[in-house]
Parts: sequence; C-alpha cells; structure tokens
Amino acid sequence: MAANANFVETLTIMEAATLLGISRKTAYKYAKNGELPGVRRLGGRYLVSKHLLEEWLEGKQHLPFLD
Repeated sequence: MAANANFVETLTIMEAATLLGISRKTAYKYAKNGELPGVRRLGGRYLVSKHLLEEWLEGKQHLPFLD
C-alpha cells in the first residue's frame, strides 16, 4: 500500500507535459521509454504521480531530456 501512496493525486500525460513545458507527443515518448518519473500505465492510459514528478523536478537542476 505504501508504494501506491505516491499515486493518490495523478496527472494526465497532457498535464505533465504542460508542467514540464514539453509537447504531449514528447511526454508520451518519455513515458514509454521510462524517462518520465512516476508513470504508471493502466490499460491504454498513462497516469503520472504528481508527487513523484514534482519531487523529481525539485531535485533536478538540469533536465537533460529537455536539451
């Protein structure tokens, strides 16, 4: 249960893309490649943990995939 505690509040791929300042298509690509943190696939949908994504962003000074 503790592992799922980080997935209480989720974002869509579009919401995550907006937060990151990248396109929806790029966000899907990163999600599929495992480069976007906090992603879970449920059926045909990707959900992104808002907590894990924000935590990752706060810990990063440089986002290499945005180069």
